[in-house]
Amino acid sequence: MSAVLEVEDLHKSFGGIKAVRGVSFSVRKGEILGIIGPNGCGKSTLFNCILGQLDPTAGRVRLNGEDVTGLRPSDLNRRGVGRTFQLLQVFPDLTVRENLILAGQEHHGSMIGRLFGPRDAGLTASADTMIGFFKLDHLADAKAGGLSYGQQKLLDAAMAFMAGPQIVLLDEPAGGVNLTMLASLKERLRAMNEELGATFVVIEHNMEFVMSLCTRVVVLAEGAVLAEGTPAEVRANPAVMEAYLGH
Repeated sequence: MSAVLEVEDLHKSFGGIKAVRGVSFSVRKGEILGIIGPNGCGKSTLFNCILGQLDPTAGRVRLNGEDVTGLRPSDLNRRGVGRTFQLLQVFPDLTVRENLILAGQEHHGSMIGRLFGPRDAGLTASADTMIGFFKLDHLADAKAGGLSYGQQKLLDAAMAFMAGPQIVLLDEPAGGVNLTMLASLKERLRAMNEELGATFVVIEHNMEFVMSLCTRVVVLAEGAVLAEGTPAEVRANPAVMEAYLGH
C-alpha cells in the first residue's frame, strides 16, 4: 500500500537542544497512525516540522512522493493536508454549519468564484453531510461557542475533514474531553477511516485512546523513535513500559 506521508531522518534543534533526533516513519493510505510518548519527548515539535510551522534542521518530509519539506501550512493545506490543534480553532460566533462551510471554502474554487458565487460556495450540502456523519444534526444551527468542550472537539475534527483531505494530523484530540464524548469521538474517527477511507495521524497523551483507535503506533522518547509496531507489540515492549509508563 502506497505511502501518503513519509518523514525521513527529521531533526530539529533549538541551539544546543535537540528536540527531534532522526525521526523516520511513513503513513500508508487508509491507515490510522498513532504517535505517543512522555511529555517533552518532541511530539509537538515533530508535528510542527511536518506541518511547516517550524523549519526542520535536517531531514525530509514527502507527500505522495513529493518533497514538501518547509512548505508553509497554507501550501500544505492546498495539497490536501488537514490538521487540528491542541487549542480549538472553531469560530464561537458562527454556527456549526457556518464553521464547516468556512473550513471548506479555503479549498473550494477560484477567487472569482468566491467573489461572485453563492455565499456558501455551494458547500451547504457537504457541510450537512459532515454534520450528519459526526452526529451533530441537533446542533447544526447552534453557535459553536455555546457547545460543550467535547462537542467543540467533534466540530473541530469535522472541520479538518471537511475538504476531503488526503491526510489529517490530529493534535491531542482527546485532551480535556469527558469519557462519554471521548467514546463518541473515537467511534466517529474510526468510522471516517472504515467507511470513507480517511487517512490520519493522531498525536496524543492518552495512551488508551491511541491503542484502541490506531492500527500502528510510533513511540517517541527524548526526540527519537523508541519503538514502532501494532498496539499489542508496543504495549508489550519493555522499553516503552519503562519510558512511557515508568514501569
